[in-house]
Amino acid sequence: MSSPEVVLGFLEDAPPWRLRSPQFPSKVGGKPSWLSQRGLPSLPQLECDGCRLPMAFLLQIYAPISGQDRSFHRTLFLFCCKSPECYTNNSHCMKVFRSQLPRKNEFYSYDPPPDDEPPNESGSNPNVLPVSGVKLCWVCGCPGNKACSRCHTVTYCGKNHQTLHWKHTHKKECCSQAASVVTTSPFLFSESELVTEPEEEEEDKNDTKEAEEEEEGVECPSFAESLAETDLEEMAMHETEESKVFQRFKKKIAPEPHQVMPQLLNSLHVDSTGASIDWGTLVIYTCSVSCNNDDLYSSEYIWKQDFSPDQQTQIKPT
Repeated sequence: MSSPEVVLGFLEDAPPWRLRSPQFPSKVGGKPSWLSQRGLPSLPQLECDGCRLPMAFLLQIYAPISGQDRSFHRTLFLFCCKSPECYTNNSHCMKVFRSQLPRKNEFYSYDPPPDDEPPNESGSNPNVLPVSGVKLCWVCGCPGNKACSRCHTVTYCGKNHQTLHWKHTHKKECCSQAASVVTTSPFLFSESELVTEPEEEEEDKNDTKEAEEEEEGVECPSFAESLAETDLEEMAMHETEESKVFQRFKKKIAPEPHQVMPQLLNSLHVDSTGASIDWGTLVIYTCSVSCNNDDLYSSEYIWKQDFSPDQQTQIKPT
C-alpha cells in the first residue's frame, strides 16, 4: 500500500492583488480574504472564549473538493487570540471556519481568475465587501458596523479595535481631507502567500526528518505519516473530560486533516516563549462531506498540542 501524499506549505512574498479574494489565495497574515461575502462569522464567534478579546486572522487555506459542486471553491480560515496568557491551560484560543461556494455564484466569475493584475477600481472601499455591502473593521478585516462618531468614514468590529486605531493613527487623521498614509494595523500578522508542493520522498529517513524540521509554516493533508491514528487516540485520552466527545467527533470528520507546524511562529516573529502566542502542533479537521450550513461560515474542529505532553488541549467549535 502506497503512503498517503504529504503536501508541504511554504511562505513566499506576493503582490497584494494576488492575495485578495478573487484570486482564491492561500495565505498567512494580513486581513482575511473572505470567500463568501454573506454569512460571515459573527463578532462573538470571532472573540477568544478565554479573554473575550477579538481574535486575529492567522491563515487561510484554499482547499476545494474535486467533483463536489457545492465545494468547487472552499477555504478554511484560522483565527487566534493574541494574548499569551490564553495559551496556558486554555482550550479556546483558536477557532477555524469553513466557507464554500459552487462554481456558479454571485461573487466571482465562472472562469478562472486571470494571471495578470486586474485594473484598479477607483473609488472602491477595501473595507466594504463589493457585492454584499458588508462593512469590515479597519483594524482586523472582520465584520464591523461600529463607525467613528466623528468622521463616519471608518468602521470597527468593536470598541477595542476602535481605541487601538485611534491611538495608532486615527486621532491625527480623523476628519482630515488627506488620504491616510497608513493602510494596515500593527494588530495584523505580516502577510505572505502560502504555496504548496508535494513532499519529495527521501530514502534516508534521517535526512527526511531534518528537511521537515527546516520547513516553515503549514503542512497540508495528509497528516497520517507524522501523526498516526493510534497517536491521535492516545493524545485524545489525555483529556479526561472531553475524550468521549473527541472520539465521537472523529467519526464525522474528514480523514486527511491540515497540520500547522510551530515553525510558522518564527516567520511571524512571535516566537518568544511565555511572551507570545505559542503552540506545538495545530491540526484542523473538517466535516467529512463538507456539508452546507445555510450558506453560513461553518465552525470546524481544531486540535492543539502544546510542546509539553502534559499540556495538550482540545479546541471545540462553538
